[in-house]
Amino acid sequence: MKVEYLEYRWHQLMVRQQAPARYIGPLWREIKNAYSGTNRHYHNLHHLANLLTQADRFRTEINDFDTLEMSIWYHDIIYQCLRKDNEEKSAVFAKYRMEAIQYPREKLVRCYQQINATKKHQLSINDDEDTAWLLDFDLSILGSDWATYSKYLDKIRKEYSIFPTFLYKRGRKKVLQLFLDRQQLFHTPYYFDRFEATARENIQRELEMLAK
Repeated sequence: MKVEYLEYRWHQLMVRQQAPARYIGPLWREIKNAYSGTNRHYHNLHHLANLLTQADRFRTEINDFDTLEMSIWYHDIIYQCLRKDNEEKSAVFAKYRMEAIQYPREKLVRCYQQINATKKHQLSINDDEDTAWLLDFDLSILGSDWATYSKYLDKIRKEYSIFPTFLYKRGRKKVLQLFLDRQQLFHTPYYFDRFEATARENIQRELEMLAK
């Protein structure tokens, strides 16, 4: 998706939600600038576009599409590699912006919970079915072909370039092992069937590379 289409898409979402016109443009520019930061090699506008494309494919399966789309827009709005609370801060950031446009309270809470769920990519008893879709969209890169996965690895390494190799490898291995130790990575039947096996193969292969 081109930036112009992303802007159009944001405007359409805001119009559907009857957001005050004075907020639509500034909120879009805020999103665009955040995801266009010089440190955004993977968690950028392209990542947003990828998730939106996946969401469109399953639009009829999603109960509250607009809220899920709002979660996509804001789930990585705060992204600093030195912090461990990016998801929590992104959720709070989204909450303030949604309050400004008078987003329905119940849906605002749902969006807040969905964004927080992306921290561990695991479902809790409080999560709705749409959260499962969001988490699967976000992790789908793990189940891509190796060429695509390798490019993803390069981009993630660049985002964490502030860390020396030995520290990066230590942290990355810990995260990957936590994924492998789970009973399953994907929550929806479609994504589990399509990506689970390949994702585990990719993670294991990356772990072997990191061990060298």
